[in-house]
Amino acid sequence: MNIIFLGPPGAGKGTQSKLLEAHYGIAQISTGDMLRAEVAAGSPLGLKVKSIMASGQLVPDDLIIALIEARIDRPDCAKGFILDGFPRTRAQAEALDSMLKKTGRHIDLVLLLDVDEDALADRIAGRFTCAKCGEGYNDLYKRPKVEGTCDVCGGHEFVRREDDRRETVAARLKAYREQTAPILPYYEQHGRLCHIDGMADIDDVTKQVFAAVDGITKK
Repeated sequence: MNIIFLGPPGAGKGTQSKLLEAHYGIAQISTGDMLRAEVAAGSPLGLKVKSIMASGQLVPDDLIIALIEARIDRPDCAKGFILDGFPRTRAQAEALDSMLKKTGRHIDLVLLLDVDEDALADRIAGRFTCAKCGEGYNDLYKRPKVEGTCDVCGGHEFVRREDDRRETVAARLKAYREQTAPILPYYEQHGRLCHIDGMADIDDVTKQVFAAVDGITKK
């Protein structure tokens, strides 16, 4: 089972991908993590990526596709994979399909987390974490049981990510609409796109995701 997870920043793709990975035994693949790992390893491909990133340029699609091709050949992808963060454009989607076809694979399902952007901006802007243990909280949905004290470790210092500021979130959502949303018709016309209500509770979202995957595996 090979799956793509789509949705704007902060929609919950990472959380749901991890749950899918654990439940079905398929590997979660983050292109960002792969790029950083190659650079850290100092591989020939990593050195090439490092020089491109150092010059402020975007990593070319063909290099990312090559990274994915090498990654899905590893044993932990024997049962399938979940792509989180790729593709972002129609050209990438077409290149991915072409590469997979050569390796005898294909994308079975594309899960799209549908969200209300205003509510999502509130959700993201409200995030903060314990500086000591990393436990996550939210101004709207999950405050510490004792104000100013972490429920897990008892720490009293909390931090917020710079890119969680409302104006930054708005820019990221705009970029998503302009860059990624146009690939949705590509997957829809091939009958692979499944809409998930991303504004539901996490457990409800998980139930929807599992139901969509089970529906494919039973075909």
